[in-house]
Amino acid sequence: MISRVLAADLPEHVGRRVRLAGWLHRRRDLKSVSFLVLRDRSGLAQIVLREPVRALAEETVIAVTGTVAANAQAPGGAEVTGPEIEVLSAPVAPPPFDLYRPVVGGTLPTVLDHAPVALRHPRLRAPFEIAAAGVAGFRAALDGLGFVETSTPKIVASATESGANVFGIDYFGAPAFLAQSPQFFKQALVGVFERVYEVGPVFRAEPHDTARHLAQYTSLDAELGFVTDHRDVMAVLTVAVAGMHAAAAERAGAALESLGLTPPPVPEEIPSIHFADAQELIARLTGEDPRGEPDLAPAHERRLGEWARREHGSEFLFVTGYPMAKRPFYTHPDPDAPEFSQSFDLLFRGMELVTGGRRLHRHADYLAALAARGEDPAPYAGYLAAFAHGMPPHGGFALGLERWTARLTGAANVRETTLFPRDLHRLTP
Repeated sequence: MISRVLAADLPEHVGRRVRLAGWLHRRRDLKSVSFLVLRDRSGLAQIVLREPVRALAEETVIAVTGTVAANAQAPGGAEVTGPEIEVLSAPVAPPPFDLYRPVVGGTLPTVLDHAPVALRHPRLRAPFEIAAAGVAGFRAALDGLGFVETSTPKIVASATESGANVFGIDYFGAPAFLAQSPQFFKQALVGVFERVYEVGPVFRAEPHDTARHLAQYTSLDAELGFVTDHRDVMAVLTVAVAGMHAAAAERAGAALESLGLTPPPVPEEIPSIHFADAQELIARLTGEDPRGEPDLAPAHERRLGEWARREHGSEFLFVTGYPMAKRPFYTHPDPDAPEFSQSFDLLFRGMELVTGGRRLHRHADYLAALAARGEDPAPYAGYLAAFAHGMPPHGGFALGLERWTARLTGAANVRETTLFPRDLHRLTP
């Protein structure tokens, strides 16, 4: 029995009889010869026939047994001759656009509506190979720093996370919610493991219909104990992002090459600017006056990204010290300027990619922070319980995988780098 060989490995089998299996990517019939291009998970392979096979439609699933011959003009430098073709499954409908053409022939709505078949197009599949490599790099980087991977509940009893809206659900007759983040769990687990991370879905019922927002996305979260301040968290994040870029280059090189991409270098020390200084800089650069605003507008993030590229040669920029008024109640204030926080955003090519910082760690500080915001501590009882038993100074961050992939690949819309996106209007497929 001949074992299956992948298309990318054909050059290693010149002169041997092999078996391939995959999809009929393209068929070309000439006067005296026909060519089939087979697509599998590794790439493309050319099959040469001496008579046409017009009955085979593109996207037919086939198995091919034949002899490998060297051919510099064929994909990978080798092709299969003298083939025997077995049809494993025939399509009953054509794809929404030609998958063999180098340029995608469908609009984004068409791609999303027909994702199970549209994503077979090599250019549409490539971002997800890059994303998978990035996750592997994130895990490897944090494993190397002594972190423990965790998996926390995505159904929670209280909508206690500050900021975005939540999705309510019926939990055996009781109200419950889809988790907006693993924030509270990962903080509690610092008291167990000291250093934890998680890769998993988060849910935000935000009524934003933009190119950068989703109702569900994949969050890469980390939390670490015994920090001095937010800069320790920033240092870990730098290692994690560098690991993601290195893994993308190593594990998804073919996907990057197909898109004409090279991951930008991550500086050993990413340039940083304080929020107040960033607003002063924006005022000088634009003539606008954002001072007094509690956050940065997307246009201002873009201008800061341009400044970082021009002045520091970096596609990354930390903005630190956001006003406490804009940050969740668990954020640690700056001891030297309490109106500002020991928090940060990481901008990647002029867009917020990561939010993080140092957290409060003393039980009394949590009670005071909630009281200052006029909030009842009762709904937070389960969360606060962890801090009643002694917690070290700690901090962490959350990185959106789809947004990272979009910034890396230059996608104009985060839905281009999201498998089966969920947003204000889309719940299928």
